Order: sequence, then structure tokens, then C-alpha cells
Amino acid sequence: MKKIVSILMILVFAFAGTAVAMEIKLAHVVNEKDAFHVAAEKFKELVEKNSQGALTVTIFPNAKLGDERTLLERMKMGIVDAGIITNGPIINFVPSFGVIDLPFLFRDPNHAYKVLDGSIGQKLMADLEAQGWKGLAFAERGFRNLTNSKRLVKTPEDIKGLKIRVMQNPVYVDSFKALGANAVPMAWTEVLTALQQGTVDGQENPLNVIMAFKLYETQKYLSITRHAYAPAPIIMSMNTWKKLTPAQQAIVKKAAQDAAEFERAWDNKMEAEWLKDLKAKGMVVATPDLRAFRAAVKPVYDAYTPKYGKALIEAIQNTK
Repeated sequence: MKKIVSILMILVFAFAGTAVAMEIKLAHVVNEKDAFHVAAEKFKELVEKNSQGALTVTIFPNAKLGDERTLLERMKMGIVDAGIITNGPIINFVPSFGVIDLPFLFRDPNHAYKVLDGSIGQKLMADLEAQGWKGLAFAERGFRNLTNSKRLVKTPEDIKGLKIRVMQNPVYVDSFKALGANAVPMAWTEVLTALQQGTVDGQENPLNVIMAFKLYETQKYLSITRHAYAPAPIIMSMNTWKKLTPAQQAIVKKAAQDAAEFERAWDNKMEAEWLKDLKAKGMVVATPDLRAFRAAVKPVYDAYTPKYGKALIEAIQNTK
């Protein structure tokens, strides 16, 4: 009898370790044409396939569950299971993430991917855990460019006096102040109205956002400044993460990394097409010499190097 009970107990524990059925609510704040949604759909596909349906993913786009700061807070409470979040709002909770946003820090996409997929990126992801989040992978918002409704920006002098919406992120605010702009921090959910009403003159975002949100309707001028690389961490509530079995955690982690890499490749493939389409929509495009821009933001490095550490900044810059 004891032998039968022991066998039954082993079977119960084995089953409990491999079969947790769960719906994962994954949220982001942009629309279904955006790169974030591309990553979300790939994540859903892989999680559901590799968990054989035990895990299902429901995607909530368009800020249906709140703006990014709200999503972070709701993940902390376990109300939202997962999110794809722009780097900017994370800094308000985890200041170490601000190092990524230093202007002109990354040379090109591959440089960014090597840093973020390597030990530096993994250390940053570990910093999220104290806030109740599990960092899964770095998807991307991409290299950011400047648009405005007033004039073509070819030099830092051209930016002076423009009201530019930036993320709620002190590094971005200070970077645009250094360039002479009136930097206006604002949640993305408010931006389209602000541009339409002329509350701000311009904004800065990757080409995929400019295209997906039809910013060419209010923004005539585009400057390919690539002034910052913006990752988009795929994050899970630690409450949700702990409910998964180890096998399911491995499935979710790999699905996030694969989805991030899929979205990055999609971004890079589409960039030339987006630029062509934006020109066709009537945007006037400049590709400035960036040396003057880099010189103008030197005070930002002077201000933030003590905070993030010269060794870390140089390790990022020197990654090959």
C-alpha cells in the first residue's frame, strides 16, 4: 500500500511540475501596425506552440490597459502579466537603464544588440527584479529621428526654440535641452493630439512609429539624426513568472528572445521602405552631418558619467 501511495505522490508532483494552464495578458501602447505588435504576435505564436496550448497569450494593444507607466505599475501588482515597454519610463523605477539612452551611444543596430544580449544587458535585466518585474528580452523601438512642423533641421542651430515632445525620461530631456530645444516630456497617449493642436512643434521617434501613426500628417520635416537607440524590454510581472513551472519559464524566456530578434530583423528590413514611403507622403527629409550634434550633447555625458560610471559607458562604446 505504501508503495502505491508513493507512486501516486510522484505522479502528482510530476504532473504539477509540468502542467500549469494560464492566460498571459500582454499589453503595449501602440497600434497593430507597429513593430511592438509584430513582436507581441510572434511571442504569442511561440509560447502557445511550444507550451502545447497550456499557456495562451492575449494581446492588448493601443494602451487598452494603460499608458506605459501604468502598465509597469500594474505588472508590479500582478494585474497585467507582461508588457513591451519603451525604455524611457523604466528609468523612473530603475535608474540604471538610463545609460542606454545616452545620445549617440550606439554605432549601429548590431552594436546595440551585442551590448543588450550580452552581459551588460543581462545585468540591466536583473536590476528589474527588485521592482517586481522579470526582464525577458530586449525588443526595440529603434534608432530615433527628429520630426517637426516648422523647419528642416540640418544643424543643432536649427533646433533652437522648437518645442519637442520627448519621453518622460531625464536623459532625453537633457539631451534636447543641450541641443537648444524646449523639451516637453509627455506620455505617448497624449502626443498625437498635442501635434495636431500645435501644443508641441515636433517629436522624436524611429521611422516605424512615424509611419504607423501617420505623423507625416502633422509633421512636414524629418531629420535622420539617429540620436538615440531605444530598446523595448519585454517584461513579465514577477507574480506571473513565479506561477510558471521551470519548463514554462524556459519556454516564455526563449519565446521572448526569439520574438525580439524577429522584430529587430523586421525593423531593419523595413527601414528603407518606410523612408521611401514617408518621402512619398510629402515629408521633406534631411540627413545631417552629425558631428556638430555629438559635440552639442557632450554636456550630457559630463553630467551623467558620474551616475553611470565611466567604465560602463566605455565598455558599451568599445563593444565590437
